[in-house]
Amino acid sequence: MDVFTAASHQDVLALVIQIAVLLFTARALGEVARRLGQPAVVGEILAGILLGPSFLSSLIPAVGAWIVPQTPVRGYLLETISMVGVMFLLLITGLETDIPLIRRHARTALSAATGGLLLPLLTGFLLGLYLPETLLAAPDERLVFALFVAAALSISAIPVIAKVLIDLNLMRRDIGQTIIAAGMVDDTTAWILLSVIIGLAGGGQVTALGVAESVGSVVAFLLISFTVGRWLARRALRFVQDKVTGSDAVLTLIVVLAFGWGAVTQAIGLEALFGAFVMGILFGQLPRLHESVVHTLERMTLAILAPIFFAVAGLKVNLIRLAEPATLAIALLVIFVAVFGKVVGTYTGARILARKDHWTALGYGAALNARGAMEIIIATIGLNAGILSQTMFSIIVVMAITTSLMSPAALRWVLTHIEPEQQELDRLRREEMAVGSVVAGIHRVLLPLRRQEEPFGSQMVEARLLERSGAHGKLSVTLMHVMENGVKRDAEAFLKGVAAQFRVREVERKVVDHADQATAILDEVHKGYGLLVLGASERHRDGSTLFTPLVDTIVRFSPVPTLVVQGPPELTVWAPGRIMVPAVGTPASRHAAELAFAIARPGTRCVLVMNVVQPVSSRRHDGRYEYREAASAGYQLRQYEEGRQMVKKLAELGRLYDVEAETTVVEGESPEDTILEVAEANAIDLIILGTSLRPWSSRLYLGPRVEYILSDARCPVVVLNTN
Repeated sequence: MDVFTAASHQDVLALVIQIAVLLFTARALGEVARRLGQPAVVGEILAGILLGPSFLSSLIPAVGAWIVPQTPVRGYLLETISMVGVMFLLLITGLETDIPLIRRHARTALSAATGGLLLPLLTGFLLGLYLPETLLAAPDERLVFALFVAAALSISAIPVIAKVLIDLNLMRRDIGQTIIAAGMVDDTTAWILLSVIIGLAGGGQVTALGVAESVGSVVAFLLISFTVGRWLARRALRFVQDKVTGSDAVLTLIVVLAFGWGAVTQAIGLEALFGAFVMGILFGQLPRLHESVVHTLERMTLAILAPIFFAVAGLKVNLIRLAEPATLAIALLVIFVAVFGKVVGTYTGARILARKDHWTALGYGAALNARGAMEIIIATIGLNAGILSQTMFSIIVVMAITTSLMSPAALRWVLTHIEPEQQELDRLRREEMAVGSVVAGIHRVLLPLRRQEEPFGSQMVEARLLERSGAHGKLSVTLMHVMENGVKRDAEAFLKGVAAQFRVREVERKVVDHADQATAILDEVHKGYGLLVLGASERHRDGSTLFTPLVDTIVRFSPVPTLVVQGPPELTVWAPGRIMVPAVGTPASRHAAELAFAIARPGTRCVLVMNVVQPVSSRRHDGRYEYREAASAGYQLRQYEEGRQMVKKLAELGRLYDVEAETTVVEGESPEDTILEVAEANAIDLIILGTSLRPWSSRLYLGPRVEYILSDARCPVVVLNTN
């Protein structure tokens, strides 16, 4: 086999100039579009149109010679960069796809997709039958031409739609997820039809067996993806996180599998984009995947790769070809039929089959109307297959660009008439809160355990806490046991028995042979975990340690938040029926409240948020008094008002979790004694304390009040420490 040769010096020079100019112009016009209230994708596509043969490259040929590829090699180079961009865009679209949410809206998505597929197929086929013969590359292949036009008008541009939804902040909205699901149904069906039509153009015949093979290959691919593919993604991610240090390895793994899966779909006659999208969905459903990896992919794609892709799509448009009145009239007719078929078809399906309201159904049609670069790819296939003439190719490309430019403005207008339901608003607020939340952003938890004959009370508390917190989303828990010259089989049997107590989405077991338990645990927690849970059933007996030497050391040096659980050893059956959170107005107490609401039963009033107001002179737990120089009455009033605002703010946070918190402001000389008294009076089952470690201390020190509550509380206490 001969060694492949590199592109020439001039070809490489042209490529780097093209990338620099296209990226700069796309980002600049994208920013202009944003300032005008439009999605950035509008400006990115217009960048290619303005730089391409429609304007600048025709007006100044010397400039166009460097921007528009002049040789096949230069075209292949630029198209390859563009292809990488769209692959990444479909990958992050898959990562953002919420399968459980789509399941809840499956009927709507299928209904909209059915209407948005059938009517464009019918209108496109009729249009293809009556268009002038001059638009056909082979006049005697009218049926193939009509079928091709029908399939082309049925396809939506998922990359463009995804970018529009991202720009309009709709990707996580119910309507956004339904649009993506409907678009994938439309595209998959249309690509199957297209593969059959291309076979016809090659001299083949449409047979029931051929159609069955095309449909079967897609169904088989999906079945394999969501069985073998899910297993492969999970095992590969586990291996990389356990064996390779750093998140860059996970990033590499996702890209490799996305392109590998894209190769599979390309091999079976579908587009590689479909495979990247499916692999994105698979990784997006894995609890172990750290959100920082997804954010890195998004930044790289939306800032660099996607703008290049959309600019290249616009670069392929040549509006000069449509200067003749007859050709322009045909182009307008094609655009009208394409818009009418997709919008009316999708609207009808959503209204009649799914019984959606007028504006929501119209929103589906407005979004799925975008054809974008997918249509350009299809037009290129038709041109290369000898189905379309050069003029018809330009007409379809113009239709694709026009509908892509129409879609964002139409969707934005329709959205002004759509009022989201309260359930959706609550979900969006929870997701917005999760961006800066320590608790809501945790998906992977490490729980070190040591062997004992009977489970400690803290183990029961840990199991129920993680079970409750995992009920609101995906949660992966790794049970870890560090043994020193022990029998691994016995350790694995111990972890297997403990795992039965944990009813979360994913429970993994890990046995490590290491002489230093603290070092082994700290080494493990660096592998992409978001929370470290530690049990501390033993009561400390002197002032040298707060919990135990091991727990104290791990909390002090942990790179992630720690949850220290202290439960009575005799505890065998426990459920957090009544939870107390002392509010002191710090970010740490807010994190504690978030944890309380996350583990509370929705629709209940089981969380008590309290604030203690101290009198002008107050006694501490050590018997000493603290004095404040202030007017007694005015000071007390301000303290009460601040306390009421504090607990009220945290109670509002609870409503996002569908938890109606009880609030109280109590006066007490000793806040810690008051907290314990209120806990006793209200039959509290769990106290959650939020702290922030003081890293400069040589001893684990969380504050005198925290330590006093830990030593004297009769119910389990959880300390959430966020550095």
